[in-house]
Amino acid sequence: MKCVKWVIAWVLVSLRVLAGPITLATYNLEFYVDQPTLGTAPKSAEARGLVRESIRRVNPDVIALEEVGSLSAFQELVAGLKGEKIDFPFTEYIQAADTNLHLALMSKLPIIARRPHTNENFLFEGRRHHVLRGFAEIDVIAGRNQRVTLISAHLKSKRQSFEADQQGLREEEAAVLRERIDDFFRREPNSKLIVLGDFNDDISSRTVRTILGKGRTKLFDPRPAERNGDSLPNPNSRYEPRRIFWTHYFAKEESYHRIDYVFVSSNLRSTVDEYESYVLAMPNWGAASDHRPVCVRLNLTD
Repeated sequence: MKCVKWVIAWVLVSLRVLAGPITLATYNLEFYVDQPTLGTAPKSAEARGLVRESIRRVNPDVIALEEVGSLSAFQELVAGLKGEKIDFPFTEYIQAADTNLHLALMSKLPIIARRPHTNENFLFEGRRHHVLRGFAEIDVIAGRNQRVTLISAHLKSKRQSFEADQQGLREEEAAVLRERIDDFFRREPNSKLIVLGDFNDDISSRTVRTILGKGRTKLFDPRPAERNGDSLPNPNSRYEPRRIFWTHYFAKEESYHRIDYVFVSSNLRSTVDEYESYVLAMPNWGAASDHRPVCVRLNLTD
C-alpha cells in the first residue's frame, strides 16, 4: 500500500510539472509610437527602457498590450526585449477602425489559432459606430496539451467624443465584447478563457458588469493588488481587505483608478495563485506609462 501511495504521489507531481504555472498580463503602454501621433511624441529611450523593465519584472508567458502604434514600433519592442533575454517568439498585432493605436499580444507559448475581430460595430443613438480597437482573440497551448483562449480589448476612453456620449459608447463596446465571450462559450462550453485589457471603467460600472456576465458563463475577477505587505482583513467584514488595486493615474483629476483587468472563466478560478497575481509597483513606473501592468498566475494541471 505504501508503494502504491508513492506511485500515485509521483504521478500527481509529474503531471503538475508537465502543466505548471502560466502568467498572463495586460499593460497599456500609453502611446508606444515611433512617430508623432495625435500630438504626442514618441517615447524617449529612457521611457522605452522602463516599459521593457516593467515587462521583465512581470515576466509573463502571455501579455496583452494596448496603445501600440505602428507595426514597426511593436517590432522594435519585441526586438528590444529579446536583446535583454526575454523572448516572445509568438506575437499577434491587429488593426481595427482606430488608425493610430492598436492591440498586440506577445507570447512565449505557441499560438495555435488567431481570430482577430477588427470590424465589430453597433447601433447607438441612431448611428452606426465601430469598436475602435477591435478585439484580439488567440488560442495558446500551455503545459502538455492544454488549450487556453485569450480575448483582449481596449475600450473607449473617458475622453468625450464628438460623435456620442463616451460612457454610452464604452458600454456598447462592452456589450459587443460580451457577445464574443458568449460566442466562445457556445462553441467551447468547457474550455478555458481569459478576458483581459484596458476596459476604461471601474469594477462597479455597467461596462465591467456586462463583461463579467452572469450565471454559468460569469467570469471570475482575481482582484490583483500590489504586493506591498498589506495582508490584514478589512475591519468591516462586509468588504474586501484595504489593499492597493489601482492600475491607472488620471493626471487631469489627480486620481487613481482600477481600469485594467484580467478575468478568467469559472473553470480556472481554483487555479489562480493569489500571491503571484498582482499589480506591479516599481520605481519610476509613471515614466513608462500612465498605467501599471496587471498579472495573474494560474497553476494548471493536466
